[in-house]
Amino acid sequence: DCTADPPYLPPTATNTTERLAALRGAMRTHGAHAYIVPSTDAHMSEYISERDARLGWLTGFTGSSGTVVVTQDKAALWTDSRYWTQAERELDCNWELQRTRPSEPLLQPPAVPVGGNVSLDPFLFSIGTWNSYSRALHGSGRTLLPLEINLVDQAWGDQRPLPSSSEIYSLPAEFTGSSWQEKVAGIRQRMEQHVRRPTAVLLSGLEETAWLFNLRGDDIPYNPVFYSYALLTNTTISLFVEGSRLSAAARESLRSGCPGPLCVELQGYEQVSAHLRRYAQGNVTVWLGTEYTTYGLYRVIPQEKLLEENYSPVMMAKAVKNAHEQELLRAAHVRDAVAVIQYLLWLEKTVPQGQVDEFSGARHIDALRWSEHSRGPSFQSISASGLNAALAHYSPSNGSSRTLSAREMYLFDTGGQYLDGTTDITRTGGCPGTTCSPHGAPQEAYTRVLMGNIDLSCLIFPSNTAGRTVESFARRALWDVGLNYGHGTGHGIGNFLSVHEWPVGFQSNNVPLGAGMFTSIEPGYYQDGEFGIRIEDVALVVKAWLGTPSDTSLWQHQSGEEPFLTFEVVSLVPYDRNLIDLSLLSPQQIRYLNSYYERIRALVGPELRRQRLEEEYGWLQENTEPFPVSGAATATAAAGTLALASLLSVLLSGLGA
Repeated sequence: DCTADPPYLPPTATNTTERLAALRGAMRTHGAHAYIVPSTDAHMSEYISERDARLGWLTGFTGSSGTVVVTQDKAALWTDSRYWTQAERELDCNWELQRTRPSEPLLQPPAVPVGGNVSLDPFLFSIGTWNSYSRALHGSGRTLLPLEINLVDQAWGDQRPLPSSSEIYSLPAEFTGSSWQEKVAGIRQRMEQHVRRPTAVLLSGLEETAWLFNLRGDDIPYNPVFYSYALLTNTTISLFVEGSRLSAAARESLRSGCPGPLCVELQGYEQVSAHLRRYAQGNVTVWLGTEYTTYGLYRVIPQEKLLEENYSPVMMAKAVKNAHEQELLRAAHVRDAVAVIQYLLWLEKTVPQGQVDEFSGARHIDALRWSEHSRGPSFQSISASGLNAALAHYSPSNGSSRTLSAREMYLFDTGGQYLDGTTDITRTGGCPGTTCSPHGAPQEAYTRVLMGNIDLSCLIFPSNTAGRTVESFARRALWDVGLNYGHGTGHGIGNFLSVHEWPVGFQSNNVPLGAGMFTSIEPGYYQDGEFGIRIEDVALVVKAWLGTPSDTSLWQHQSGEEPFLTFEVVSLVPYDRNLIDLSLLSPQQIRYLNSYYERIRALVGPELRRQRLEEEYGWLQENTEPFPVSGAATATAAAGTLALASLLSVLLSGLGA
């Protein structure tokens, strides 16, 4: 309540008065009329270290995406629709939550006077973001001003967390798709084949250097990466990293080719700009990916010496897993399924007794994953009951956590990091019928979300199809009743790397889908204030066989055309049978479910028995019983129930207001 004196803050909000005062003091010292703070780091990472959580420290907002603009008398946060409700809970009365594009306020007087400037740290903003801000200010009499000193860091002072000092280590050879020397040779071959014949590739994304050199670290929670840059030329390799942190084996691996073109020269992390500036003085062309390169680094290189593409050749090579990497990820998902099945059985036993809350549930599934090759969770576990599940990316805390109830829907979105792969899976369970909501229809919503998951998972499509082109198949069953969800339909996933791995996925800036790519498929539905549903699986893009060996006319490679593609789902956990309304499913959808359940039994069943988990094995057999195809919809099912429930919810909430 910001009208009270003093203002009332809920326990979820942070008092930011002193932090803003310190930042505004730094702004006055440096002549900044407005200052922009992003939620990312110098490598455009989605997940960041505590040391780089500048926006979170300044605002108290813990969402993974946001932009802040601070002037001497105003402070505002912009974030996308996933986090609006969360931001309302976490911001104190110093902040305004905005739901428009972050560039819009830059032109609104009196926030920035004519002749004034809008300042930022150029090493925290992408090239595209800098250009969009510059266009927004063009002709306004206001200047976009890069400051080499980060003003939030100044305000944060000695309270800012220290940089990581943990070891950077080599990934064991059995968990790599190929040696780093082979990867370097492949990138150099791409350089030779490019029409521009670039002389160097600049790598800024943390996943890029980790993947290329088969190294891992833990500088960022849940992501086995380390702070670094790399510059790869036809004859030299420079890795900018804190060399003292390299393990003896990692250092030996990198230096094994010295002297020669496969010798990695180690330089300090902070030396990248100076080195790049010197290199750019020659007759060179530097190839970089604009999505992961900051404007601060980009402006070091003269424009005529740049080869710009959305993603670097390393990012593109990493996106397509070879046969060994595919098998590694499949194996990781089998073991991960065991942990999730253990968790589902545990929930069945403990939730009716009222012994589990969201936080303890999240901790329990994280603990179950600690097994063979495990390296911890791949992100902060989402464990959300009832109305909290309507927040697509809610995570519980020890001090604020709902008790799980058999009368409420429960959504858990969790994943694991293993030496052989990264996993990410979401399952939703709970009460069937209408007991979860006085005027909702969770069973129909669940079934329609599942239908979308199935429709996209079994889709057959041409090679080089953009994910954005086909993602509507995941939404169609919801669209049929006038419903939708506000988040993306899926994202790439790494081999013991980031759980959200670009450039694969279903968004407009993702690359076309190709065989060997892994992506999540995760439609959902969220009834604000009541419940949320998401069903997420990880799938491998594979060639689709359109016929049989005896029917060669239908097989691939007709007239030399590229093969058609489809998805192989590698997540292996059954869905909640009690929430599936078979009358809404088509015979084809039920046959897909039965086939999927056969695969789960064949792949996960033996692993459960290997681990002597007989009770879990019995649970799996029971929950993967085939569904009768006779129960399927034979015509278009009645589609109004869920839409009417959603409309009624809105009307009733309006009357309550």
